[in-house]
Amino acid sequence: MAAPRGSLRRRPEARVATAGTTSGSPRAPARRQAKATKRKHQESSEVPPAKRRSRAAFLSTETTSAQETQRKCKGNSKKIFSPKKMVSSTDGGKQEEKPCIKTSSLFKNNPEIPQLIRPVVKQEREQVFTPEAFHQLDLHPHLISTLNTVLKISSMTSVQKQSIPVLLEGRDALVRSQTGSGKTLAYCIPLVQSLQALRSKIQRSDGPYALVLVPTRELALQSFDIVQKLLKPFTWIVPGVLMGGEKRKSEKARLRKGINILISTPGRLVDHIKSTKNIHFSRIQWLILDEADRLLDLGFEKDITVILNAVNAECQKRQNVLLSATLTEGVARLADISLHNPVNISVLDKSHEPCKGEGKVAPEAIPPQTRDGQGSFAIPESLEQYVMLIPSKLRLVCLAAFVLQKCKFEKDQKMIVFFSSCELVEFHYSLFLRTLLCRSGAPAAAASGRLPSASSRLKFLRLHGNMEQEERTAVFQEFSHAQTGVLLCTDVAARGLDLPQVTWIVQYNAPSSPAEYIHRIGRTARIGCTGSSLLMLAPSEAEYVNSLASHKINVSEIKMEDILSVLTKDDRFEVRRRGNQANKSQAVGPQETRERATVLQTVFEDYVHSSKKTVSWAKKALQSFIRAYATYPRELKHIFCIRALHLGHVAKSFGLRDAPRNLSVSTVKKRKANLKRPDPRQQTQSKHRLAQLLRSEYSSGLGASAQASKRGAQEAPRPWER
Repeated sequence: MAAPRGSLRRRPEARVATAGTTSGSPRAPARRQAKATKRKHQESSEVPPAKRRSRAAFLSTETTSAQETQRKCKGNSKKIFSPKKMVSSTDGGKQEEKPCIKTSSLFKNNPEIPQLIRPVVKQEREQVFTPEAFHQLDLHPHLISTLNTVLKISSMTSVQKQSIPVLLEGRDALVRSQTGSGKTLAYCIPLVQSLQALRSKIQRSDGPYALVLVPTRELALQSFDIVQKLLKPFTWIVPGVLMGGEKRKSEKARLRKGINILISTPGRLVDHIKSTKNIHFSRIQWLILDEADRLLDLGFEKDITVILNAVNAECQKRQNVLLSATLTEGVARLADISLHNPVNISVLDKSHEPCKGEGKVAPEAIPPQTRDGQGSFAIPESLEQYVMLIPSKLRLVCLAAFVLQKCKFEKDQKMIVFFSSCELVEFHYSLFLRTLLCRSGAPAAAASGRLPSASSRLKFLRLHGNMEQEERTAVFQEFSHAQTGVLLCTDVAARGLDLPQVTWIVQYNAPSSPAEYIHRIGRTARIGCTGSSLLMLAPSEAEYVNSLASHKINVSEIKMEDILSVLTKDDRFEVRRRGNQANKSQAVGPQETRERATVLQTVFEDYVHSSKKTVSWAKKALQSFIRAYATYPRELKHIFCIRALHLGHVAKSFGLRDAPRNLSVSTVKKRKANLKRPDPRQQTQSKHRLAQLLRSEYSSGLGASAQASKRGAQEAPRPWER
């Protein structure tokens, strides 16, 4: 018969007590029982009895206090700046007296920065200005007066000197010149001169006599502003602009009243061709394609075809002009279709010779880079170009330090920072707005979510394709008239925009081609002004410098430590020391710079982790960066290899303390959800769009994978919306 449970528990105690009184070794059974209990506890995962658990916990506290403290500090992403202090701080309770920053190390486990071997190349230079004045041309006196008084220019640039006489003769032209050389006036002046000289005076109700196509809305506004100023003496000629984001109803009303010089983006013009009955091209005498290579970018090639067919159906005889700083093979194909016996004008070659063959562009008329892929680009002589190799973890801190150095601690600095997607622009704009503009207590202000007061020198603006058109126009006008400031933008601001007094161009994400690099840096050093550019690369991307050198683009290196040292000038990022450390002399050195960089990273991380919304927002920006990184063309895949990215380090540059898991799961689920119920019309459209992509000269990096092309078309922001 089984004994009661109480007797089973009391029986060992009685046995031990009896043995203690009779046996010679009273502690032997107790030791054997303790060993058996210990072995049983090690073999199973069951919790030991309460008395033994409390005693074991008490004993383990004394023996593992240092390990638990270190593990706790590591689990909370804490670190002590100096590794030596961390070792000495593990003794006893003195650890609490040492400073502990809530972030992981920025300067450990980083890839080694290679020594940058820069091939010395001789860059192609163009002579921007010429001694010839506008009054030497056969222009209307009122037009010359407007150039001198309103636009305040009297002498011609090289491209204007070569282009204006040819266009006044009525010839078609293919114009190539460096950025900021005055190509807009090169076609606007002969356009206005020819229209005002018509014998039958132009009436508004006649409709368009000239059609100007530009790739972006901002460039459309800028071109419209220039044409409007030139037409001040000729009030009977009415200019107009059509672009996405505006109300179609108001645009249709303007078309109904009449527009003589029509400036438009391709997409909106195609929309009106299909839906507006009042638009006609029977009187077209000029067809101008500005930034022609960009017009042939993703999605625009089909629109250009629709526009050319609509114009050709109503008007066969007209004057055609194609202009760009980089003329590609696609532009040469477009020239074969649209130009008739054109004149090739290239300031770089100092030539303006007619192309050989009827309606064909001769091979020697095509720029060298389109034939062998290793041609050169003309770069303004007053432009200084730099590159900086930065580990992924330090990219965000280095960008912030560079912005502070140039726009806060130096006077009269105006900067444009280029990113690869709209999400990256929004993320960095809000992050810098909430952190870098704080006068004091940066972490507290960032975590509270309140907008800090802006510094007089440091001002942030943003520009990308997902913004409302009214906001885009307001930002464009504000930055154009500002003396200082930082504009965070996508490639929507890389083409043709004349933003005065821009001193620095920063390319946070590398461009996808040397031509795009040229257009980005072309926003500074315009019309003889001075300017500088900085390209930020990871150590694994250092070979990109050789790719630029093959196109005769020469860059100089800036060391990362030189940029981070500016943080020693800002007291907000000073490390607070206690005890005797506060009395020590504050000698500025590498350790002090690293400590302050860690404090700045902590500010960013505290803001990102202040709420679930900001964390999710940072993850979306990281996903956008990875998608954009995967879309580099095939010839650059060995440099920008997505498998070479350390996602944990990259996440650090977005203020995330750990790399998010399953970054691609959401995109895969989204893609599968879209494929559950396919729409036949959408499938047909996507097939046509993919076919256009593969036929375009920009699709070389997308042809390897149709799935990558579809994913880029569905998820990544469209280039013309950036």
